Amino acid sequence: MTAPSPTVLRKAAGRPRLPPLLRLLILTQLAFNVGFFAVLPFLSEHLGRTVGMAGWLVGFVLGLRTFSQQGLFVVGGALADRYGVRPVVLAGCALRIAGFGWLGYAERTWAVIGAVLLIGFAAALFSPAVESEVARQAVLWEEAGGGPRTRVLALFTVAGQAGAFTGPLLGALLLAVDFRTACLAGAAIFVLVLAGHARLLPQHIPGRTRTRLRGGLGPLVRNRRFLALCCAYGAYLLAYNQLYLALPAEVERAAGSRAPLAWLFALSSLLVVTAQLPMTRWAGRRLDPRRSMAAGLLLVAAGFAVVALARPAGWTGTAGLLPAAAFVVLLTLGQMLVAPVARAWVPDLAEDGRLGLYTGALSSVSGLIVLAGSSAAGTLLDSGLPGAVPWLALAAVPLAAVALLPRRR
Repeated sequence: MTAPSPTVLRKAAGRPRLPPLLRLLILTQLAFNVGFFAVLPFLSEHLGRTVGMAGWLVGFVLGLRTFSQQGLFVVGGALADRYGVRPVVLAGCALRIAGFGWLGYAERTWAVIGAVLLIGFAAALFSPAVESEVARQAVLWEEAGGGPRTRVLALFTVAGQAGAFTGPLLGALLLAVDFRTACLAGAAIFVLVLAGHARLLPQHIPGRTRTRLRGGLGPLVRNRRFLALCCAYGAYLLAYNQLYLALPAEVERAAGSRAPLAWLFALSSLLVVTAQLPMTRWAGRRLDPRRSMAAGLLLVAAGFAVVALARPAGWTGTAGLLPAAAFVVLLTLGQMLVAPVARAWVPDLAEDGRLGLYTGALSSVSGLIVLAGSSAAGTLLDSGLPGAVPWLALAAVPLAAVALLPRRR
C-alpha cells in the first residue's frame, strides 16, 4: 500500500484529523446500526409470539439471518474488490430497504425466512465493502504517521455501538405501535443512507485497484493462520449472538417480560461508546493481538459463568436481572478487546488486492459457525435441563476459542 502524504494528515486539537473518506465510512457504520438495531433485538419475540414459531425454529431463523449476512460476506468482499465500494454499498442498501419492508408484512414462516435472508444478504454486500475499506485506510493512516490502525478501527466500533445504542431505544418506542412500524422505520433510515451515499461516496477511491473475482480462494484456504483467526472469531460471534437468543429468555424468566431488554442493549452500547477508545489504548500498550483476543474471550466466558452460577438461586425481579446485567457488561468488555484487534489483524494476513475477500471470509466462516451453533443453542435452551447447564455449555465456546487463536509471528 502507498501511504498518503503527511500533508494529508491535518491537525485538530493537536491530533491528526481523519480524512473525509474515513469519517464518511465511520458515520456509515453508525447509520447502518441505527436502522438495523431498531428491529433485530425484538425479532425473536415477534417470531415466537406473533408468528408462533417453536424455540428451535426461532434459533434456526436467527442463525440463518446471521449466516446469510456473515456467511456471504465473502461474496460481498470479492465483489467490492472487483467492482469497487460504491456500487456494492448502494446495492446492499436497496436490498435492506426491501427486506425490512417485506419483514414488516411477513406472517408465514416461508415469508419470514425470505425477508430475513434478504436482510442478511444486504449486509453481506455493504458491510465487507465498508469494513475492508476502513481497514485499508487505517493501514494507510498508520503508515503516514497518523497513529495506530487499531485506533481507527476502535472508532469504527464506537460508531457502530452508538448506532446499536440508539437503535433499540428507537425500536422500543416504535413497538408501542407494532413490529411492522419498527420495520418500516428501519427501511426509512436505509432510504436516507442510500440517498446520502449516492451523493457523497466517491466513484473511485485513490489507490484501490480492481481485482478479478477468480483465483483468490486457493491461497486463502491454505492460509492456516488466517483460518485459525476465522475460527476463533466465529466462536466469539456465536457467543455474542446469545444477546439475541439466550439473554431475552433469561430476562423474561427474571422479569416476567422482555421490557428490560432494550435497557440492557443500551447499557452494552453505552459501555462501548464511553470505554472502547481507552480500552484500545490500554490494550495496545500492554497486549499483543493474540493476548488481547484471548483476554476478551475469557471475559465473554466469565459472563456466561455468572448467569450459570446464579440460576440455581432462582432470583426474580431486580435481583434476577443482576446476573443478566453482569453478563452484558462482561460480554461487552470482551467484545471491546476482540473485535477491533481481529479486524486490524486481517490486513497482515491478506494477499495484496484481496483485502475485501479476506475481510468477507472472516465473517463468512464466523457465519457458518453461528449457523451450526444457534440451532443447537436454541434446542439447549428449550431442553428442560437445569437452568445453569445451557449457560455453562455456552461458556465453553469462548474458552475453546482461546486455543484456536493463531500464534503471532
